[in-house]
This record gives sequence, structure tokens and C-alpha cells, in this order.
Amino acid sequence: MERLNLKHKLGDKWISTLASIWIQCTSGSLYTFSIYSPILKSTQRYDQSTLDTVSVFKDIGANCGVLSGLLYTFATPSNRRNAYFGGPCLVLAAGAIQCFLGYFLIWASVVGLIPRPPVVGMCFFVLLAAHAQTFFNTANVVTAVRNFPDYSGTAVGIMKGFVGLSGAILIQFYETIFHNKPTSYLLILALLPTINPLLLMWFVRIYDTKEQEEKKLLNAISCVALLLAAYLMAVIIVDHLFTFQLLVRIATFVVLLLLLSSPLCIVPSLRAREKDSSVIHQSLISEGQRFDQEMEVHDTRDSLEEDNLNLLQAMGSVYFWILFFAMACGMGSGLATVNNLGQIGESLGYSNFETNTLVSLWSIWNFLGRFGAGYVSDHFLYVKGWARPLFMVLTLSSMSIGHAVIASGMPGALYAGSILVGVCYGSQWSLMPTIASEIFGVKHMGTIFNAITIASPVGSYIFSVRVVGFIYDKEAWGSGCSGTHCFMLSFLIMASATLLGSLAALALFFLTKNFYNQVILRRLLHSLRE
Repeated sequence: MERLNLKHKLGDKWISTLASIWIQCTSGSLYTFSIYSPILKSTQRYDQSTLDTVSVFKDIGANCGVLSGLLYTFATPSNRRNAYFGGPCLVLAAGAIQCFLGYFLIWASVVGLIPRPPVVGMCFFVLLAAHAQTFFNTANVVTAVRNFPDYSGTAVGIMKGFVGLSGAILIQFYETIFHNKPTSYLLILALLPTINPLLLMWFVRIYDTKEQEEKKLLNAISCVALLLAAYLMAVIIVDHLFTFQLLVRIATFVVLLLLLSSPLCIVPSLRAREKDSSVIHQSLISEGQRFDQEMEVHDTRDSLEEDNLNLLQAMGSVYFWILFFAMACGMGSGLATVNNLGQIGESLGYSNFETNTLVSLWSIWNFLGRFGAGYVSDHFLYVKGWARPLFMVLTLSSMSIGHAVIASGMPGALYAGSILVGVCYGSQWSLMPTIASEIFGVKHMGTIFNAITIASPVGSYIFSVRVVGFIYDKEAWGSGCSGTHCFMLSFLIMASATLLGSLAALALFFLTKNFYNQVILRRLLHSLRE
């Protein structure tokens, strides 16, 4: 009977993880803004400046998720046994409602179903649609951290990685079914990212169980994620070289769906391995000394959870503001880079094909950073004893090098620099939430890491408008600018700022070194149970 209960619990945690991944795969609709922005511009009679203003509200909505964190904390009971009846489900439902209202009102404005709204009205519609992503993201990321507390970096990397890939997945969906029909695509964005969470949210739950197979499960999902990223990268490159016919697009999309459903095949083999290890598990339970050790670890975890800080308490610590500053430098300069990739390529003489390929592949580099930083930082934290903030230092330093490479204007520099910046930019999205959960606790994690995420649009505004835009306008002659001088100074400034952010992360590393030694000790004690 005990074995059946153990198997049931593992299956529940597995179903929750898989449901979260599938929700993440459709929650990155804001990354496809470039698909429907032309039809939005023409039907609403916007100039480029007005369209850019609407885009800014998209970024604000996607990065200001404090409300989603507050709702998660309020809706998730402290007693995890009751979490099955609330918590993540309510947060996902709130996100689905916002997603539908936002995109439906945008679609209704474009097709003329409602009178053409004022610019402030359209800004609100876009903000509402983008704000939904913070609810999806908070529910799935925080739940993953609670379900896999000893592998939180890997869990966050997987969830953040799939939302990074979701833009490429949705673009493949558009190219296959709604090619050159952006108006229909807007209606689908009101339906697909809404229906998907509503169907799957009932499975996203918190389970206070830790089993031997957790690491193998996460490793298997990681392999699927890497395979999916490699497949999407190959499809994007080949599609840019040879335009796909409809039948080929349908075939590639079917393969994509098969890859997304492939984790279902992991469950039977996982349960088979669990059955093989059941005898060992039974003997471990019978050992009184091992049981006492397990209770000691459990008590240690309870005492650590009592130290959870709320948002106001976290904001009163220097750790919060160091993370905020580092993210303003890293995330802000990364957003400024991707927002200007097309214009940079044009000024350096790249063809439309080359610049479009750069923009399309950004989601792949973003994914590799999100997934890789979480997985690698987990490995080195528990195997080598390297504190997680050290990886923030390394990635921000590498991002500084990437900005400098782009500033050089050398042949191929934009390709090499964009890869480096893209990977390191994605890394911050998995490192920051994980570090925040470890320093401030998981109880208010959703609120705290979403508050730190506000640094992203703040930094993006500073670098995009006050640095890149200002210097570009000064260097431009007539209608445009051509040559390395258009962006050289801007990227040198961003390289310096990102290097400063890495120094801030280095300070965080030294300040939290003793704390991470305790985290490592806790993991070692847990491994004794396995």
C-alpha cells in the first residue's frame, strides 16, 4: 500500500511538471509582436513613434508581475496538503482571463468590431495581454521550485527555457496555419494561450514529496528541451535558406508536436525503475538511524522556511537592491540589443535575410541561457560547492564581452556578439529567481522575484531610449545611419554597464558565501537519504 501511495505521489508531481511545461509553451505570445504589429499600425493609423509607445506598454505588462506574486502568496495555503485545492490554479485562471480580454480587444479593434480606440486604450489592451504572462510564469516557476526544492535551479531553468522557446513554437504555428493572416493569428492568441492553461491548470499543484527519481526525471525533461531547441533552430535556418512549401510546413509542425508530447514516454520507464528500487527503499525505511537522520533534515528545512521574508522585508535588505541593479544592467542591455538587432544589421550592411535570421535565432540563444544557467549552476553548487551568484558574475562578464564584440563592427561580430549576449541574457532569467528563492525563501518568492524583474523595463528604457536611440539620432544623417559609428559608442556604454553589474553580483557572491555553504550542507544531508 505504501508503494502504491509513493508511486501515486511521484505521478502527481510528474503530471504537475508536464502541465506547467505545456502552459509555458503557449505563454510567450508577446515575443511574436512583430507578426501582428504591421496590421496594428495600418488599421489604427499609427506612425512608428506611436507603435513604439504601444510596444513599451507590452514590455511593462510582461515585466511587472508583483500582482501575480501577491495572488500566488494569498491563494497558496501554508499547509501544502491543502494546496491541491487552490494556489497555482487560481493564478493561472487570472492570467487566462487577462490574456483573452487583452488579445480579444486588440483583435476586435483591428477588424472593426469595436470603434477604433484611442492610443491609451490600445496601450491598455496590449498591457493586459502581456501582463497575463506574469501570472502564467509565476504559477509555473514558483510551483516548480516548491516541488523540486533541491534542484530549484534546474526546475526554474526548464520553466523559463520553455517560455523562451514558446515564441518560436507560436511562430511555427502561425507559419503553418495562418501564414500571412495576422488578423486571424490575433484571434488565435486570444483563444489558444487562454484555453490551454484553463485545461491544464487543474494539474499544476504543490506536492511536499522528495523521491530518488527526481533528478533523473528533470534530466530526461532537459534532454527533451535541448532536442526541441535544436530542432527549432534547424527548422528556422533551413526555412530561411529554402522557403518551405505547405506540406513541408505541416510535416515539420507535426514533428514539433510529437517532440512536445514525448515526455509522456518518460513515465513508464521512470515507474519501472522505481519498482526495481522499491526493495532498497523498503530497507531504508526500516533503518532507525536513517529515519532519525531524515527527521533531522526535515526539521532543518522547517526552520529555514520560518526565515521567509515578504516583499517589504526583502526590499529592506542590500541583497534585493544588488540583484535589482545587476538585472537592470544585464536584462536591460539585453532587451536593448534584441530590440535593435534589425537596425544594427541594416547599418552594418547586412541583408534582410541575415538580420531576420539573427532575430529568429535569438529565442534559441535565449533558451540555452535560461536552461543552461539553471542546470549548470545546480550541478556546480552541489558537486563543486560554487555559490550560485558566481554564475551571475560569469554571465554578466561574458555579456559585457558580447557587447564589446558587437561594438567592434568586425565581420561576423554581430553574429558572435548576439549569440553571447543572447545566451547570457537568458541566463539572468533563471539565475535571478533561483537566487531570490534561496536568499529570501519560497513563501513570497513570486512577489519578490517579480519585483526585481521590474529592473528589466527600467534598464531597457535607459539603454534603448537614453543611450541607443539618443546616440543613433545624433549620428544619423537624413533618414538613416550607416557604419559602425551608429552603435559603437552605445554598445561600449552597455558593455561598461554590464561589467559594473557583474561587479555588483561579485559583491553579492561574497556577502552570501556563508549562506550558500549552509545550502550545500542541506543538500548533502538530503542526499544521505537517497
